[in-house]
Amino acid sequence: MSLTRGINHIGLTVPDIEGATQFFKEALDGKIAYDSQTKAEEPRGGSYVEHVLNIEQGAVIIKKRMMVFNNGPNIEMFEFKHATQNNPVSLQDIGFTHISFYVDDFDKTLAQVKQAGGLPISEPHANTRYEDTAGNQTVYIKTPWGSLIELQTVPNGFYYPENSEATVFTPDP
Repeated sequence: MSLTRGINHIGLTVPDIEGATQFFKEALDGKIAYDSQTKAEEPRGGSYVEHVLNIEQGAVIIKKRMMVFNNGPNIEMFEFKHATQNNPVSLQDIGFTHISFYVDDFDKTLAQVKQAGGLPISEPHANTRYEDTAGNQTVYIKTPWGSLIELQTVPNGFYYPENSEATVFTPDP
């Protein structure tokens, strides 16, 4: 038995959780599963929270929301107050840099993401080796708050080198 069953969620800190939620709903049909911290509640902070989450002294979580995107990992969003925050990273920076969404109707989804305020950083293009089968496409997009997402489709599947240890997870249609 494997140690992991798969990725449950990806954490994403945003400057405005309602704005980010609206973008994900309009752009990618995201749905709210639950809010585990609301603005009506006492902000989550203090020395214990600072310790277990490794956040700076005085920073507090004012809103936390889990969003679902059909079949695949969820996105857990955080909104902070009293926190020193940096701008979103670039693909070249160390750390988690983007979230890739697998889509079936690439053109329709790209149009919907742009309508919701997403800004493609280039024209759609072919994927790279092992993902470059017929009909594939990808494009990176800046969200309205500056985080990077990717739209990707590989309708004719992936191919693998001889020494591959596993196949890539692709959400069921």
